[in-house]
Amino acid sequence: MRRRLRLFIDNDGLDEELKQPEVSMELQEFTQILKDAIVWDRAWLNDLGDEQVRISSDLYEVLVTYSQMRPSA
Repeated sequence: MRRRLRLFIDNDGLDEELKQPEVSMELQEFTQILKDAIVWDRAWLNDLGDEQVRISSDLYEVLVTYSQMRPSA
């Protein structure tokens, strides 16, 4: 009797990664698009509001520091 080769693949998150590849873009382009969407109150901002965004650790540090700054008088 001939034996069959059976493959077991761990699919945890694999399908999601294949469907949504990561891309890169310049921060300036990204902020211009967001600024325009905010000004025009685009619905997709609310639709995607709970999505996770990956950013570099240095950008994260800058954003956290900026958010903790007090406005100047």
